Amino acid sequence: MQLNNLIKNNRKKIRVGRGIGSGKGKTSSRGHKGQKSRSGVAVKSFEGGQMPLYRRLPKRGFKSINRDNIAVLNLSKIQNILDKFKNDIKVNLDLKTLKEKKLINKKFSKLKILGSGEIKKNIEISAHFASKNALSKIEKAGGKISIVKK
Repeated sequence: MQLNNLIKNNRKKIRVGRGIGSGKGKTSSRGHKGQKSRSGVAVKSFEGGQMPLYRRLPKRGFKSINRDNIAVLNLSKIQNILDKFKNDIKVNLDLKTLKEKKLINKKFSKLKILGSGEIKKNIEISAHFASKNALSKIEKAGGKISIVKK
């Protein structure tokens, strides 16, 4: 037996809109006209005059309209690409070939190489940016990186 069944609730539910004799007929306690008198309407995010949550919280962030879309690749990711596409990528790895092979999204306009991970194969990479760590690791593996000025 649940506790809810033990509670005595002697209040009868008021049925609105059941004729003028009931005292809750006609407008059914909704007043006259206006948005709130209609059915299926709730004023969203209205908190009874209290400052709404979306206005209490601080504004955050900024999105620049002329932000460059830069694809970031680590050396470990490049090594995975080389292992996967052994025959296809022979000499040069650049933004265009990555887009053609659908390894990165077509929205990217620049390429950045970072030095996380190891690279074993000597490869020539052309990118817009590269970290010092990435440069040293690629040269140690016998590869070459050329920075594209754009």
